[in-house]
Parts: sequence; structure tokens; C-alpha cells
Amino acid sequence: MGLVIAWPAPLAPNPVRGRVAVPGSKSVTNRALLLAALSDGPAAVSGAPATRDTALMVGALRALGVPVRVNGERVEIGAHDGFHGGATETTGTVDCGLAGTVMRFVPPAAALATGPVHFDGDQRARERPLGAVLDALRVLGARIDGNSLPFTLHGTGGLPGGEVVIDASASSQFVSGLLLSGARYDKGITVHHDGKPVPSLPHIEMTVAMLRTANVEVDDADPNTWRVAPGQITAREWTVEPDLSNAAVFLAAAAITGGAVTVAGWPADSTQPGAEILSVLAQAGCTVEPGPAGMTVHGPDELAGVDVDLHDASELTPTVAAVAALACGPSRIRGVAHIRGHETDRITALATEITALGGDVTETPDGLEIRPARLCAQQDRLWRSYADHRMATAGALVGLVVPGVMIDDVACTDKTIPDFPDRWSALVQAGR
Repeated sequence: MGLVIAWPAPLAPNPVRGRVAVPGSKSVTNRALLLAALSDGPAAVSGAPATRDTALMVGALRALGVPVRVNGERVEIGAHDGFHGGATETTGTVDCGLAGTVMRFVPPAAALATGPVHFDGDQRARERPLGAVLDALRVLGARIDGNSLPFTLHGTGGLPGGEVVIDASASSQFVSGLLLSGARYDKGITVHHDGKPVPSLPHIEMTVAMLRTANVEVDDADPNTWRVAPGQITAREWTVEPDLSNAAVFLAAAAITGGAVTVAGWPADSTQPGAEILSVLAQAGCTVEPGPAGMTVHGPDELAGVDVDLHDASELTPTVAAVAALACGPSRIRGVAHIRGHETDRITALATEITALGGDVTETPDGLEIRPARLCAQQDRLWRSYADHRMATAGALVGLVVPGVMIDDVACTDKTIPDFPDRWSALVQAGR
């Protein structure tokens, strides 16, 4: 492993002002890439961000024998016999890295290949919940050695499919992963959820909407039940919209510094849960203004505390926690117990890092309580990212107004935001 050099988070001496274009949604991209590989002819994905998560999905498809050509932000899936009727022979190894969309979406597709497919990933990925997907695949007819990373799936060129009951309370990706490949199973798939409420339901709605766009018949009329009819997945050109969870970080910069930031290309209508950042920032006292140039947030003279349930938009938690840590009133973040199983235990990580700066934070069973406190960076104490891109960007937000914040591993932001340090520094400089 190479030497990791701490990154000094840029301090904003003036309100941050500027217009930014953020990379495409990693959630949409990896769904589109998998649907393109499963479709009935050559397909393409435009606007795919050049991030680690995209590269991991491309590598996974290639390991399954799918011809993939990457040309900048355009990814082309060539014609192949595998998922289009014949079986792709593979003895490939899929590197999941730390991408939940790879470790949970690709195994249901790998069951359609012929031959063993070995899955592994980063050390933290081995600790992330996965068993619900693998157990479901076994019920549907797959043979799998192991119940977490690393494991081996023995593809047989198809899967009977049918009905399965799972507990998806740890991740909505359990449901999405099964639905994305379900149309290619002999009997399709019916997924019943039995457990505590499914987190991030908008991500399942995104999956259903994309399947329907590809002419797949999906019935989600009954609560906690999703039915995908067997059939073809229509090949098409997918266009990826900006990642709104990533955009949230840049809009929050305006909130924290009392500036104004515009995110270009903000979709008029989106299934991305990251769009919820607008209502959160409005509660904090910001002015939210859509317009032809994009979505603009104007920060207030004084940030108010917020009380928000982020159960359906939990990826926003680190961003919202950073804003709350700098607010003049108390804040509460609720409904995010499941993020303890994300790239890191984000609840404990946020509490630890904010407290180390002098913050007043209490962990709750399902979130955080954050009270106003004067933050100050301690000499020789780095803001730890825990190899988690959202933790790194949260540190950058705090560093806008707290001098001396040093982030231990800003390179982990490559997971979803290529060149984040340069993008961030450019935005801060634009306000000077």
C-alpha cells in the first residue's frame, strides 16, 4: 500500500459562491450497466462517472464474459450470447471493492452464467451484510459456497426463479439486486420483505422505474412485495443524471458559509433520495431556488438546527451531520440505524470525529443528537475517513470554517467523485 498523505481541507475565508457540475449518479450508473448487460442487444450508458464504483461494475461484467468498452463517460455493452439466450462461460473473479451495488447486484446475474464465479472485496466489504441476497438465491435454485465475502457462486446458465421471502431491513439493495436480474429467471421473481421497514425505499423505486423503462413488467402494488415477470430486458441508451447525494455536499458548502452554490443539471424529477437535501437545508434556514442554470442554495446568516428522519435518504447523513455540527441550535438525525453497516459504522464514525474537534454529540440507537459547540482542530489529530467517501467529504465541509482540519485519506472520494480535492478547492477559490 502506498504512502497516504493527509489533505488539508481548504478554509473558506469568504462565503463560498460558484456553479458546479457533479458526476453522474453511481446508483443509476450501476443499475444501468447491469441492465445493459442483461438486455436483448447492444446497449450503452452515457454520463457514467469515472469512479471506482463504475470501474468495479465494469470489471464485474467483464469477469462474467460481457464485452464492455469504456470511452470516457460512455460505456458500451457489445452483443454477446451470454445473457441473451446462451450461457456465458466464466471462471472469473469479481472484485467488489467496497461497492454495495456490485456485491449485491452482481451475484443474481452471475447465476445466469455457466461456471464458478468467485467474489471478494475490500476488508470492510467482508463485514457488510450480504447473506439475505445469497440465501435468497439458494432458495431460487443457485449453488453458493459461503454466506459473505469471499464466496463462490456456481452458475448453471440459468435459474428457475420464483418466490422468496427476505429481511431487507439492513439494505434496500437486497431487493434491488434480486429484481434487476429477475426477468431473466425462468419463472421471474417475487420478493416479499418480512422485517423492520426497508431503508432507502426510493432506491427500490429507482430500480422499478428503470426496469419499466426497459419494458420489464413489474408489480409493486402490494406493500413489501415486488413481482417481476419473466421476459426480455430491452436494450437501450441509458443517460445518467447527476448524483444528488454528491451534489448535496456542494450545496451544503453554501449553507455552512452563507454563500450561494448552483448545481448544474439538477433533474426536474428524480427517484434519487439525495434530492431530500433541499428540504433539509431549507429547514436549516437556507433559501432553495431552482432555475435554468440549475439548483441554487443560498446559505443563511446563521444556521438553524434540524430535526430530520433520513431513513429513506441515509446517504445524506454525513453531510447533514457536518451542517448540524456548525449550526447555532441543536439537531437530531433519526431513522438511520442501518448505516452502521455502510462503508463504515457511520454513526459512530461521525460522533467520534465531530467530538474530537470539540463537538457535543450523542449517539442514539437510530442516529445522532448534535448540540452547538465551538469546533477547533487539534494538533496532530487527523479527521479520519475510515476509507469512506462520505466521511471524507463531511470532513471537507467542516474544514470550510474550522481552521486546520486535515483529512487522512481524501483519495477514498474516488469511489463516487473523481478529483474531489481539485473540484472542492476550485469551488472555495471561486468565492475569494
